[in-house]
Amino acid sequence: MKAIVSVFAKDSKGITAYVTALLAEKEINILDISQTLMQEYFAMIMLVDLSDCAMPFHELSQYLADKGLERALDVHIQRQDIFEAMHRI
Repeated sequence: MKAIVSVFAKDSKGITAYVTALLAEKEINILDISQTLMQEYFAMIMLVDLSDCAMPFHELSQYLADKGLERALDVHIQRQDIFEAMHRI
């Protein structure tokens, strides 16, 4: 299964490294990544592959949100099919 991970925060050093390390710990492969700075704010969106992740999706979602809060990051994950359905015109 593929999913979309979004990260938003006030910019600081190491955000990308921190989030990608969390994903690697759970055997999640990053397929595509885009990040930008808007003045002092950081935004990142990743397409990830969850095929090798053993953690149930709802637990993974809570894990990423909780670990994000430890660094004042807003981290969300959403299944790709749901993301695409929500953004169809």
